[in-house]
Amino acid sequence: MTGWTADELDRVGRAEDLQITTAREDGSLRSWVPIWVVRVGDDLVVRSYRGADGAWYRHATRLPRGRIRAGGVDRHVSFAPASVPADEVDRAYRAKYGRYAGSYLEPMLTDRATAATLRLVPSA
Repeated sequence: MTGWTADELDRVGRAEDLQITTAREDGSLRSWVPIWVVRVGDDLVVRSYRGADGAWYRHATRLPRGRIRAGGVDRHVSFAPASVPADEVDRAYRAKYGRYAGSYLEPMLTDRATAATLRLVPSA
């Protein structure tokens, strides 16, 4: 099966956070890390609030394979550059996580985080 189903998009998109892990060279997976995820159309998008310095982001861009789980969905994924405009991703973060304004939300909207935005692509 390839591509997200409508149900997976809904469930992951509604989840408060997503657990993400990235693959090592030997194929084993690193420890799970909780991050925020937003749905923009038919894409699931994540950002590193630490920008390119975030450990999971560095691993995901060096070897773009991993796994996610959220909302009862558990899938292998690859990580790809975001294919949606940054302002749409910003709007999705504001809409979903607006109650965290003044603390956690602002770092997700900085140029540093925007530059570290990835699209989750389901894989077998």
